[in-house]
Amino acid sequence: MQLDARARVFGDNINTDYVIASTRKRDTLDGAVLKRYLLEAVDPAFAATVQPGDVLVAGRNFGCGSAMEVAATVILAAGIPAVLARTFARTFYRNAINNGLLPIECDTSSIMEGDRLSIVFDGERLDFSNPRTGETLTGRALPPIMLEILDAGGLVPYIRRHGGFSPRRV
Repeated sequence: MQLDARARVFGDNINTDYVIASTRKRDTLDGAVLKRYLLEAVDPAFAATVQPGDVLVAGRNFGCGSAMEVAATVILAAGIPAVLARTFARTFYRNAINNGLLPIECDTSSIMEGDRLSIVFDGERLDFSNPRTGETLTGRALPPIMLEILDAGGLVPYIRRHGGFSPRRV
């Protein structure tokens, strides 16, 4: 997998209610509708500036707060295939994998808003380069079962394809 993406940078502790506010979820959980409100609590103009293929870049503890799955689906609905963060809240991390959103744990401290990133993921290594800084960094690799779930497009498509988990896959 290779992504060439524009970085959209946020700080630490971006919680799921910042990703999509609870008030917005009262009427619908449809990502196609909710994507208009993506991260509005942090930047009200953000959703209107997202381009398909952008990636979110954050600091520590991305996705903390409530364990709502819709946070990952709204990010995907906006056309964002991956989130790079120094660390993720565990529930968000699993919700991301289960919905087909690639969570990349790596040092994000040198990435600035608008940087063009080239992300190469070969299944074992995840490297990304930033032409502005000349750096090539390595992200944390994912276990094979998570790679298979992402490759299928999420947990539900994976289960449909494989009929469940076999003992050797888990």
